[in-house]
Amino acid sequence: MERRAVLTGGAVAGMGMLIGEQAAAATPRGPKGPLRVRIVMFDGVEEQDFIAPQEVFSLAGWYSEREIDTGYMVLGEPRVITAAFGTRVTVDRGWRPEQADLIIVPGGGRPGEPGIWAEINNGALPRALAAARRPRLTISSLCTGAIILAAAGLVTGRPCTTHTVAKKELASRGGVVKNARVVDDGDLVTAAGITSGLDLALYLIKRELNADVAVKVEEALEYQARGTIWTR
Repeated sequence: MERRAVLTGGAVAGMGMLIGEQAAAATPRGPKGPLRVRIVMFDGVEEQDFIAPQEVFSLAGWYSEREIDTGYMVLGEPRVITAAFGTRVTVDRGWRPEQADLIIVPGGGRPGEPGIWAEINNGALPRALAAARRPRLTISSLCTGAIILAAAGLVTGRPCTTHTVAKKELASRGGVVKNARVVDDGDLVTAAGITSGLDLALYLIKRELNADVAVKVEEALEYQARGTIWTR
């Protein structure tokens, strides 16, 4: 909260003026309708995994000609989830994958605890993700979220990546693992370890919107996308 207060307060007035001027200069919204981004939430999800893409896409909305509708989505009805380090998040959207253009699946959790393994063992989330596939929907993951996609049968025989410690598991479940920060296989985009959520979101902004928006977001975050992007 302290960092957010500083960003929105007078201590960085110069940055605030820059952001405000750039946002005000944006061209009116485009005719395509909003880019609808949904980040899947579940108990035990890693905080950085869901916060990074949420912030990156939200910032992108300040600079994009096309509106960006970013939010969390949980299987079943809206509820409060408890993340890996105890953060409680109210998720106000239930499972509506038909209302998404991009679905992002984070990782988090260890065997015997809430997180990806509990979701895989339960089976409901992998089944829901498998059923969500349709034309013009991109399903993506970061960190060990790729293992959930593997359990859904979405990475079989396809290039993908995940956290370093989970690459062997991903390969054993049928993924063609690439040692890259982000792997783009069309309607399947996966990213590596925890902080790669920043790089995944910046890459998707560049792909779905344009590079200028991605650069402006990088400037606002004072972060430059890093690592290799694998594409066909």
